[in-house]
Amino acid sequence: MVVCGDDGLAHRLATELRGVYREQVVLVVPPSRRTPPQPMAGRARAASAALFGRMVTAVNRGTGDADDTLVPDERVMEAAEPTEAVLADAGVDRAAALALVYDDDETNIRAALTARRLNPRLRLVLRLYNRRLGQHIEELLDQAAELAADATAGHRDGHGGHGGHGGHGGHGADIATTVLSDADTTAPALVATALVGTSKVVDAEGLLLRAVERRPPRPGEVADPGLCTLALLSATSNDPAGAEGSEDSGDGPRLLPDAEAVAAATGRGAVVLEQVSYSGPPLPARRAGVMPFASLFSARLRWSLAGLVAAVVALAVALIVVTDDHPLHAIYITLLDLFAINDPAVDAPLGRQVLQLLSGLVGLLLLPVLLAAVLEALGTFRTASALRKPPRGLSGHVVLLGLGKIGTRVLTRLRELHIPVVCVEADPEARGMAVARRLRVPVVVGDVTQEGVLESAKIHRADALLALTSVDTTNLEAVLYARSVRPDLRAVLRLYDDDFAKAVYRTLRTAHPAALTRSRSVSHLAAPAFAGAMMGRQILGAIPVERRVLLFAAVVVDGHPQLEGRTVAEAFRPGAWRVLALDTAARGDVAGAEPPGSGLVWDLPDTYVLRAGDRVVLAATRRGLAELLGRRTRSPR
Repeated sequence: MVVCGDDGLAHRLATELRGVYREQVVLVVPPSRRTPPQPMAGRARAASAALFGRMVTAVNRGTGDADDTLVPDERVMEAAEPTEAVLADAGVDRAAALALVYDDDETNIRAALTARRLNPRLRLVLRLYNRRLGQHIEELLDQAAELAADATAGHRDGHGGHGGHGGHGGHGADIATTVLSDADTTAPALVATALVGTSKVVDAEGLLLRAVERRPPRPGEVADPGLCTLALLSATSNDPAGAEGSEDSGDGPRLLPDAEAVAAATGRGAVVLEQVSYSGPPLPARRAGVMPFASLFSARLRWSLAGLVAAVVALAVALIVVTDDHPLHAIYITLLDLFAINDPAVDAPLGRQVLQLLSGLVGLLLLPVLLAAVLEALGTFRTASALRKPPRGLSGHVVLLGLGKIGTRVLTRLRELHIPVVCVEADPEARGMAVARRLRVPVVVGDVTQEGVLESAKIHRADALLALTSVDTTNLEAVLYARSVRPDLRAVLRLYDDDFAKAVYRTLRTAHPAALTRSRSVSHLAAPAFAGAMMGRQILGAIPVERRVLLFAAVVVDGHPQLEGRTVAEAFRPGAWRVLALDTAARGDVAGAEPPGSGLVWDLPDTYVLRAGDRVVLAATRRGLAELLGRRTRSPR
């Protein structure tokens, strides 16, 4: 694996590939003397950048765990730009995947085009901020890879070759191009951390899933199995490590146990899979794009209109009594008198003349009320696209600080989950303001560090705080102030440096032991998604279980004899892989299971037979997934 980048994401991605997937990595970073100074908020960011800049060559040899036999190593190269010579020296022509995570889109695109020419079978992962451009680049590079693969196959056929690509190398997923963004990859983890307090989350087809560590059930208790049991922890009921587990207790963690092992595991904690849900107050039901009629006019104006209508009805009834006229004709005459377009009742009885004068007086009162109604309606339509203010009785909501690149994506994700949100943004021209207007989300415009801004966002009645501005000190100050207002508030703050984030988390946890605080760096949250894309599009994510790792993958059953033609129970191999869900987008409904809104069926019956066209989501160990996908593992040196 080759990783090229100029910030903390490149180093974090290399660590993820070595530590989680046990891959050999070549890391290309700019030289320290040529790296331009970047704006930093705090000494921790500057120190981390200087430390990364001084790295020239590093070799990190580790020992394989019980789940794999790979021994990771890393070679670090220094280069100002990823030129063709640099990519060739890094071994792109024989690499399995290349990640280009520079902060500049143009640099990543230029290097991707060069790498595709050097190695048409290379799996590419690009970091682009422009999502629309990323889609076009993805299609362009995939098309170039397919044409090059077809040309290579034709050349081999002409020379008496086999005409194939070898193993799974000919599959589109193995030579695919994946374009990712920091905002898209970090949003699910940030949302889940704010809602349920954990970042062990997998985003499967738009459905957020989390791995929860549960303590051993007490005698007489029945533990909730969740969607399924992923692992049995090494901790026992007598272990001081508790639900966290330890390597020295019991027989170690047991990944993907069968039903008999789960039933026999008394006194051991477990890791179960659950769907992320929101238990706070729901959003008010409202038709999208339709403005309520009551919001057009104020309460005082509505009462005035109601009084005038009552006066007209009373005049019409009085006219019926006085003249003994037909009700419809009496209403018609009253309206003519009201708008002063009727003939004067000179020769009419006295009662009729009095009613005509009263109708004219009501008509004079009607004119300013109608004018006020028109002006209020125009003002309402004019301000419909303006920012909304938080309602008075709002509670149980999420306060989101910062509507930048990441904050905007998190806001969209929260609204997709129907979670009430109040945003705070200092820049009226921020990119997320238009999204907030479109979604009709309340926004408080102001500096969060100033007094009264968080109070305007109803922080004292909120359930969670997401501090996602681009300034570390602002996020930290906002969380500390929110802690003073409400000590038990769930808070998540975004910090640039991973080490700084850990230090802040430990300090806040010590100072507020009863509260739930999480500090997350963008590189730490984005690295798993980039690493999964480098391993192939079938990798959805990874969840650590003590010192081991469970991988989640989306696999097409066709071509895998361990799955095709077998039932779900027969395809389950304890300790290696387990089928979790079935994608019903192309197959339709499955008997005996109710698919959720994402199109995935999680309650698959054990008797369901996996067919060639099925696409399943499974959990697997590293070795099990390598065996299932036919990926050969390297022997240790």
